[in-house]
Amino acid sequence: MMKDLAAFRRLPSPLGLLIITQFVFNVGFYLVVPFLAAYLEEDLGVGVALIGLILGLRTFSQQGLFFLGGALADWLGVKPVLLVGIGIRVAGFLTLVFSRELPAIIVGVVLIGLAAALFSPASESAILGLARAAEETGGPRRTEILAMQQVASQAGSAVGPALGGVVLVVPFPSTCIVAAVLFIAVGIVHVFRLPSDLRIGARSSVWQSFGVVLWNRKFLVFAALNMIQLVAYNQMYLALPVEITRSGDGAGTITWYFLLASGLVITLQARITRLTDRWSATRVLQVSHLFTAAAFLSVAAVAWLPSPGGVLGVLPKVLLVVLLHIGFMAVQPRSRDIVGRLARERQLGAHLGVMASLGGLAVLVTGAPIGALLEQARTPGTAAIIPWLMLAGLALLVVVAARPVMRWVERGEPGLESFAAPAVPA
Repeated sequence: MMKDLAAFRRLPSPLGLLIITQFVFNVGFYLVVPFLAAYLEEDLGVGVALIGLILGLRTFSQQGLFFLGGALADWLGVKPVLLVGIGIRVAGFLTLVFSRELPAIIVGVVLIGLAAALFSPASESAILGLARAAEETGGPRRTEILAMQQVASQAGSAVGPALGGVVLVVPFPSTCIVAAVLFIAVGIVHVFRLPSDLRIGARSSVWQSFGVVLWNRKFLVFAALNMIQLVAYNQMYLALPVEITRSGDGAGTITWYFLLASGLVITLQARITRLTDRWSATRVLQVSHLFTAAAFLSVAAVAWLPSPGGVLGVLPKVLLVVLLHIGFMAVQPRSRDIVGRLARERQLGAHLGVMASLGGLAVLVTGAPIGALLEQARTPGTAAIIPWLMLAGLALLVVVAARPVMRWVERGEPGLESFAAPAVPA
């Protein structure tokens, strides 16, 4: 941990600020979104299938429109796009504060997602590009810097649900007010501290960026392969509450599982990244998705039985969170580094945005069907196994496809062949 802190202190000021920003962004996000499903179901009486569609809309308006935010960052620069995104998120939170009808709530949820479609690719492309520059000037490896970003993000993911658990005693709209204030504060900091001329690569118009990305076939294939990870990770918001219901626990217990997830990333992300840096990209994809499949299978094994309560009742949910996040930690820094290399370090915003948009589209398409299937998992029985087996099957598809796909993606790409045996200090 001290080694990681020392490496962080050596980072250039804008890079360090953007990594810290990830912490604050996630505090505000996880203060609200993990409790949104419970609010919709318990306070507004919305069914699980419709909740799945609403959450899918939120993810699609965020991930699905990343391509636009990324291309705008390539064109206008990082700072203006980031600040506009922060303003829209504040508007989304305030919409939830004053809304009680479902259509208005959907508007607020979509605004929350749209905001991230602007500020996230702007911030992430800047981190990816600045991390490459830091590595080339003798700093930490880019994957290690990206792991620092993951740790900061998950630290925010820990603080957010913890604060959300504290304010469960107050109405959900009050939580949205707190989140809005946090984003106003981070926006003010960026107005004064983030360089106005921050840009990664040469300026390119939105259409130029799209043209470059859409002609990059290897990138598109890799992005399509990688998007299943987002579908799997999204089940923390949809499938985990369903399993909590099956086991008879209160909705508020979800806080502890998000805290567990954040604690895992904070303590293990850097170590897992250093370990997997020694592996080929194919092996990283296969191992990470094997863990993802195991996460869903661990719940499938007991979904047909009534929960025994106690430690045995908690164990399936703990395994779901732990295994899902081990897979997530293994693949995330490497996949973003691969995107940078496949993009040849150009139009990073558009490339990251398109990859996220493909994942958002997958979440939108699968949200309602998975939500409908998960209705079967709310009560013990043989039918409760089916949704978990289908989710595991999605991850296993990547395990099977990873080798031939990555062999084609890596062929003839400078810097990608070295993934088979990267030079990593002991």
